[in-house]
Amino acid sequence: MTQSAAGSARRRFRKSPVIRRSRSVWRSRRVWRMRLAFWLGAGTIGLISVGFAAGADAAQHAFFALRGSGSAGALLALALPPAGFALSAWLAAAYFPASQGSGIPQAIAARQFEADADRGFLLSLRIAAGKILLTLLGLLSGGSIGREGPTVQVGAAIMLAAGRFAGMARARGLILAGSAAGIAAAFNTPLAGIVFAIEEMGRTYQARTNGLVVTTVLLAGLASLGLTGDYTYFGTSEAALTGPRDWLAVVVCGVGGGAFGALFSLSALGLLRRVRRWVAPAPRSRAVAAAAVCGLVVSLVGFVSDGATFGTGYEQARRAVEGSPLDLLFFAEKFVASLASMVSGIPGGIFAPALAIGAGFGSTVGALLGAGAIAATLGMAGYFAGVVQAPMTAFVIILEMTGNHGAIVPLMLASMLGYGTARLVSPHPLYHTLSRDFAADVIRRRRSLDRQAAPPSAQPDFAGGARR
Repeated sequence: MTQSAAGSARRRFRKSPVIRRSRSVWRSRRVWRMRLAFWLGAGTIGLISVGFAAGADAAQHAFFALRGSGSAGALLALALPPAGFALSAWLAAAYFPASQGSGIPQAIAARQFEADADRGFLLSLRIAAGKILLTLLGLLSGGSIGREGPTVQVGAAIMLAAGRFAGMARARGLILAGSAAGIAAAFNTPLAGIVFAIEEMGRTYQARTNGLVVTTVLLAGLASLGLTGDYTYFGTSEAALTGPRDWLAVVVCGVGGGAFGALFSLSALGLLRRVRRWVAPAPRSRAVAAAAVCGLVVSLVGFVSDGATFGTGYEQARRAVEGSPLDLLFFAEKFVASLASMVSGIPGGIFAPALAIGAGFGSTVGALLGAGAIAATLGMAGYFAGVVQAPMTAFVIILEMTGNHGAIVPLMLASMLGYGTARLVSPHPLYHTLSRDFAADVIRRRRSLDRQAAPPSAQPDFAGGARR
């Protein structure tokens, strides 16, 4: 090729529409504003997740310190759950509507709406702040709740706010990305965050959101790692299958854990439906009363279990994963405490308590069958997959939390057995079923606002017809 021909080719390349468009994108202030807002939102999720975790640990330690400060402190600790639950329910109803419960159903429901006002009712910075404060109050009150589900709602709200500030139109993708980053930062499990976004949050997952989700998880994870360093949630486990009894434990933990997890979902959905109907005539006062009764149940179970069922259950689960057997009935007691905490409606998640219940169930199975320490990890996989009916998330999140890469196949098998059993017992996934209630609340709120904004001539008269 001659020199003139080469120069002509370079000029044509520089003038091509693709190159000109690429250069204009890199020079666009609007594009850089969107990028910076996106990066800042993702980093903020990581930082807030770390602060939330530290606050949750401090709240739990404060409750157990009070409980261990003599007979007066023990009595006060028994009175704290009913009072704390009632206060949390009142604050949620009065100042932070849509902050109740886990937070994952709200994020799922928000993806169904197009109007920014509808999404903002479920995901806003105000609700995110209330979610954090009231979850800490629940832990300070001894509730059997976790911070991981709330971190999903907080992460989704932050990314939605960042996108709104930058003028980004991909609200559903931002909610998905913020939710994934919340899980990843809460557990330090980036792969589980991505799998959770695909399997649980985005049942209609679209390929074009891949980069958005991965980038958000990466940035949130980097921010979290910068403060806490690299770690595994439950330490490092090297437990492996060593004989036929361990393989039998895989089946028992998978099938039994899945059935037990499905029982939790069925019980929670049924009780929440009844409480919702009972609360409807007087939403605020009856919600407070229901929360106080549930708090009393948590107190009684905590008294029977000598305090083992208070809080997230992290310490018990970690001991079981490391090979220390738990009390044979711990999983049943923790089941009741976690169910009461969820039905109370106070802000708080079920991830950590579910893992503790699963570890307790596996520990009991291991003790009865004479299996090894891996039974606790298998119990977590089976039970967690049964509760959330998301086997890939269950397998990946537990693998990353324990660092036990030698147990990949048993964990996968236990998760799939748990999922299959749960589908037979309860065909309705917990989070997606609950999301319909929050979606219905948004629709009722919108209709109420529309009626208030309608002109008098369009409103019905006393006979039920339209005024003329």
